[in-house]
Amino acid sequence: MIAPPAGLVRLCEPWANIYSHSIAVSTAVTFVHVAALLFGGGIAIAADRGTLRSLRLEASMRGTHLDELGALHRVVLTGISLSLVSGLLLLTADLETFFGSWVFWTKMALVVTLLINGFTMTRSEKALRAEPSPESPHWKVLRRSAVASLALWFVITLAGVVLVNAA
Repeated sequence: MIAPPAGLVRLCEPWANIYSHSIAVSTAVTFVHVAALLFGGGIAIAADRGTLRSLRLEASMRGTHLDELGALHRVVLTGISLSLVSGLLLLTADLETFFGSWVFWTKMALVVTLLINGFTMTRSEKALRAEPSPESPHWKVLRRSAVASLALWFVITLAGVVLVNAA
C-alpha cells in the first residue's frame, strides 16, 4: 500500500478529526455522496434506457428524445458534481486508508471514463440535432455511449461497495 505524503495528511488532519468525531457530519457527507449518485445515476440510467428505446423509432421521431437528453445531462452533471465534492470530503477524512487503495483508484478511473463517455454522448447528441438523418453514424455512437453509461454506473457502484468493505 502506498502511503500518502505526510504534508497532505497533516493538511487534512483537522477535517479528518471533525469527520471522525461527529456522527452528524459523517452521516451528512456520506448521505450527500450516496444521494448524489442515486440522483445523477438514476436519471442517467433512465435516460440511457430512453435512448436505447428511442433508437427503435423512426429517425424523424427521435428529436424529442434528443432535446430531453440535453436537459437531463445538466441534472446528471449536478449529481456528479455533488458526488465529487462529497467524495473528496470522504477521501480526505481517511486519506491514509484510501490513498493507497487500488480499489479507490480503479473507481476514480471508472468515473473519469464515465465523464469521457458523457462528453462523447453530448457531442453525438449535438451532431444529431444538426443532422438527424437515419444514416448518420452518430446514432451508433449514441447507442454505444448509452450502453457504456449503463454499465459504468453499475460498475462504479460496485467499486464503491467494494471500497467501503475493503477499507
